[in-house]
Amino acid sequence: MIRLATLQDLESLTLIFEKYRDFYKKQGDYETAKSFLKERISNNESVIYIAEADGETIGFTQLYPLFSSTRMKKLWLLNDLYVEEEYRQKGISIALIDKAKELCRETGACQLSLETSKTNMVGNNLYPKTDFQLDTEANFYYWVP
Repeated sequence: MIRLATLQDLESLTLIFEKYRDFYKKQGDYETAKSFLKERISNNESVIYIAEADGETIGFTQLYPLFSSTRMKKLWLLNDLYVEEEYRQKGISIALIDKAKELCRETGACQLSLETSKTNMVGNNLYPKTDFQLDTEANFYYWVP
């Protein structure tokens, strides 16, 4: 089952969020992660959907709103997507992505974007299967303060 996360899900969401961060080789910090997620939910700064099986949180996706000035519309950034290893290859990632697409349609968004590492073979195989197009035209730059 896929549903919107609430503050009541904070404990289980934080646990799986920390596994997601560990996947990306980030130092574990449960309390900071919990605070981060609580702020996103409380301040309506992101939309988080969780996947559940037998009452356990087994996956999640977190989306952030952005805006396109040229199209004068909202777009969503699918920033985080994670499914517990033992539940992979069961369509849960696709169900989470479908829920994100539903959010885009419901909010009149013009686009759903995501970024992943070139070495993320699972993601790079999954996203084209869910109708994402690889942008070969744009360069993405970043600055770190």
